[in-house]
Amino acid sequence: MKITVLGAGAWGTALAIQAAARHEVRLWARDAEQAAAMSTERLNRRYLPGSALPPALFVTPDRAAALAGTELIIVGTPMAGLRECLQACAGRTPLLWLCKGFEAGSGLLGHEIARELGRAHAGVLSGPSFAQEVARGQPTALVAAAEDPSVAEAAVQAFHGERLRIYTSADPVGVEVGGAVKNVMAIAGGVADGLRERAEIEQAWSEAPGLNARAALLTRGLAEMTRLGLALGARAETFLGLSGLGDLVLTATGELSRNRRVGVLLAQGLSLAQALAQLGHVAEGVYSARTVLERGQKLGLELPITATVVALLEGRLSPSQALNLLMTRDPRAEL
Repeated sequence: MKITVLGAGAWGTALAIQAAARHEVRLWARDAEQAAAMSTERLNRRYLPGSALPPALFVTPDRAAALAGTELIIVGTPMAGLRECLQACAGRTPLLWLCKGFEAGSGLLGHEIARELGRAHAGVLSGPSFAQEVARGQPTALVAAAEDPSVAEAAVQAFHGERLRIYTSADPVGVEVGGAVKNVMAIAGGVADGLRERAEIEQAWSEAPGLNARAALLTRGLAEMTRLGLALGARAETFLGLSGLGDLVLTATGELSRNRRVGVLLAQGLSLAQALAQLGHVAEGVYSARTVLERGQKLGLELPITATVVALLEGRLSPSQALNLLMTRDPRAEL
């Protein structure tokens, strides 16, 4: 199979590395200097240091050349680049994107952008996955979701193997909501972890959350995710799968999670600007939180964790105040 990956960030590069073992893969890098360095050094030093590029993986800054004759397109850009890539990839070639979040300005999810552009034969590839582990060939499971079953099946043919398992879904709405909202919940989880770490240092146990609180936070975060997804037309069972519960657990607890790291740094006393500067990479939850809240409000939904994360990111609450606000809400039925 001839596969084109658009975007030479960590995730796009990781999937390209895996696919190149069995397929003809072309990886498009927007920056010509980066493409040249990757071709020469056989390494993506900026985004995925330590993972060698297979000899068969072709890196190019020429998008037209990368797309010529391709049988499957994978868009590995951040959310901000998805619309432009969809516009550049007109036609019936199966296409899946990897980005998780909402488009700035429009507040649209990926499937909504594709529908607006009339781009059929498209879907999303998502799930609990850190790029570093995929590049190393460590066991990972993902879900390919599209209304057209042939698109999801193309992902199976391209990537399914002994170390990377691909499930299919006909619910791209649910998969995308899970992928976007879990980033917001991971910030909240990071705040809880950061406050707990401070308490351990200061031995002030009663002033910070423990593991009990984190479990409660993530469980209620899953409820918020499901609530929004159902209102947008998703299927309830999707949120108990890889792109819902699975991705939430990984992103909110994994040491490699950028969104969780933002929460930890905020709990340590850094400002949002300082936390993002230290991170050095995109944390989609920072940019998605307000959109999640606004879309929920338009649908008449209550999303208390999301609202609290937004207030924290905007500087209206401190980490400790954010936790106290959630814990002092009025009692209610669980569901």
